[in-house]
Amino acid sequence: MVVARGPPPAPTLPSQKRSTNYGYYIPMDGGGSMLTQVQDTYPAGLGEPINVIISAYSDSEVLLDNGGSGGLINYFQSFGFSTECLGQHSGGDQAADLGDGNGYLNETAVIRWDYGDATLGTCQETVEGGNHFRYWKQNGPTADSGAIFMATSYEMPIAEDHNIIVNGYNLGRDWLVGNATAQSTILPTPNMINTSTDGINHYQSVAVSGSNAIDGLVALLTVTIVKTPGSSSPSGAEWSNRPAGLTWTLLAISCTILASLL
Repeated sequence: MVVARGPPPAPTLPSQKRSTNYGYYIPMDGGGSMLTQVQDTYPAGLGEPINVIISAYSDSEVLLDNGGSGGLINYFQSFGFSTECLGQHSGGDQAADLGDGNGYLNETAVIRWDYGDATLGTCQETVEGGNHFRYWKQNGPTADSGAIFMATSYEMPIAEDHNIIVNGYNLGRDWLVGNATAQSTILPTPNMINTSTDGINHYQSVAVSGSNAIDGLVALLTVTIVKTPGSSSPSGAEWSNRPAGLTWTLLAISCTILASLL
């Protein structure tokens, strides 16, 4: 018996053919968003800005999601951030769609300012508030760049329900980049304006005198390794209260305005 067959399925477009020269794929090109999904907001459907990207043009070791000699967590610890208090996750998960074919996925982890102690300092941040971020890796079947997308903000103490401080999304991004580059002024955010007012979580606390909740800028970081520790280097030789690690530098930093595409 002859069985009729339909036409073969259209081939999937390889990610390498997706046009980009940024070191990441623009999430909106694949149906994604630069706003996260936050659970149980009022009104429903609010999100938080993804406002830092670590470019796929960074050294490959930087993008490895592990805590060994190199890797992403080691890089975060090098400029004052670490994993959650005693490994315990606090707060609700947020999801992001990076336009890579994976749809909405919960954050890989929440990373918090460690107050100078990579082991226990994030417990202090959980109680007292401070800078923190969630991150995702763009590695889906249709846009596998390997870039790291981060939603950064500066939150109030737990006694104030971890609301975001005034201008806390922009300042959280700026201060993170400032710590990573050891510079006090990186982005000219006080001079930036745009129309990104709707759909932003914590809009009651974060807006400046009723102005926009976010400025729409995304810091794009390209990180390269300039030195590795010798095998005889003692633990903590590179940073106080931190494991021995690599020395990093930002090969490039730029700001991309994606506000109109949120």
